[in-house]
Amino acid sequence: MRVAVIGNGGREHALRSVLSRTAEIVERPNDADLVVIGPETPLIAGLADELRASGLRVFGPGADGARLEGSKAWMKEVLQSAGIPTARHQAFADAEGVAGFLESLPGPYVIKTDYQAAGKGVLVTDSLVAAVDDARAKLEHGGIIIEEGMTGPELTLLCVCDGRRAVALTPSRDHKRVGTGDVGPMTGGMGAFSPVEGVDGDAIAKAIVQPTLDALRQRGIDYRGVLYAGLMLTPDGPKVVEYNVRFGDPETQVVLPRFAGDLAAFLSEAAAGDLQAEPSFIDDAWVTVVLATEGYPGPVRTGDPIRGLDEAATLEGVTIFEAAVARDGDGVARTAGGRVVNVCGSAATLAEARRRAYAAVEQISFTGMHYRKDIAS
Repeated sequence: MRVAVIGNGGREHALRSVLSRTAEIVERPNDADLVVIGPETPLIAGLADELRASGLRVFGPGADGARLEGSKAWMKEVLQSAGIPTARHQAFADAEGVAGFLESLPGPYVIKTDYQAAGKGVLVTDSLVAAVDDARAKLEHGGIIIEEGMTGPELTLLCVCDGRRAVALTPSRDHKRVGTGDVGPMTGGMGAFSPVEGVDGDAIAKAIVQPTLDALRQRGIDYRGVLYAGLMLTPDGPKVVEYNVRFGDPETQVVLPRFAGDLAAFLSEAAAGDLQAEPSFIDDAWVTVVLATEGYPGPVRTGDPIRGLDEAATLEGVTIFEAAVARDGDGVARTAGGRVVNVCGSAATLAEARRRAYAAVEQISFTGMHYRKDIAS
C-alpha cells in the first residue's frame, strides 16, 4: 500500500515512521492508495472533502465533522444533544454578561477561544480579575467559551472512526502547561506517556466517544478519521474537556509506536467506512519529552543549530521525532518552530522509559532550549 501523510510536525514524523513498517510512504496524494491528514487546519478548511471528491481514499473528517475542533461552541452543542458529560459552560460573542457568568462560578475559571489557537487558546485561573481580562482580550478576535473548572487527572483517548464505529486506541496522558510542576501558560503539549494504568479505554469509548459519533451521524455527518477525546477523570466520572479531529501531538508519538499490526490497513478500513480490525498494542511503555525553543508558547526564535541529535538517537530505547527542524545547505539541523524535537524513551516499565527519554534529552542542546522535567513522573 502507498500512503501519503499531510503535514510535517512531530506527529506526522511518528505517523510516517509507524506506517512505513507495512506501507510505502509517498509524497503526493495522487500517488497514494491512502491519504492521512495530520494537522487540524487543513481538515477544518475542507481538504478531506476536496481529496475525496477527486476519488482518493482519505483518513480524516470532512469540514462538517471538523467543526468539533473548529468551534468549541458547536462541539458543546453536540455534547449536550448526546447527553455526554462536560463542564458547565456558556458561549459568548461579546463581553455582555461575561463578568456576571464568571461570578456565578466557584472557580477555577476556564476561558477558551471559539476559534483555532493551535492548542494555546486556553486560560485556567483562580483569579476572577484575570479571567475577565482574558475573556475580553480573546473576544477581540472572536467568540469564546467560559467553563467551570473541573478537577481530576486528564486523559487522552484517540478513537479511530469509520462513520459508524469508534474504536479506542490505547490511552495516553499529555502535559499541557509549559513549565515543570504544571505551571505557566497552556501549550500544544510538552510531553506525553502511554499506557495509563487503571484506565479502561474501551469503556470510555463506549460511554462517551461512540455516542458522539452517533450524534454526528444523526446530523448527517459521515465522520471517518480520529476523534481525539480530551477527558477529565472527575470524582463524578469521565467528562469531556475537548474534542480534536486529528491525532494528538505529542500523544501520537507515544501511542502509535506501540501499535501492533498493520496501521496502514487499519486506517484504510476506517477511511473506506468499513473498520473490521481490532487494534492491539505492545506492552512496552513510551514517554516523550518535547524540547521547545526560546519564547514558546509565544513568539519564538528560530534558526539556531541543534547539537546532539545523532548521539541521542543511538541510545538504547530512544527514538527521535523531529517536529520543527530544518537543515541548511551544509546539512546542519536548525530550529524551525516552537516545539522542535520529540525525544522518546521506550522500555518495559514507565520509569525506565522516562529515564531513557531524559538521558537522551541531556545529549541535545540549542540556544534557548527548554523542556519540562516532570513528564510521566
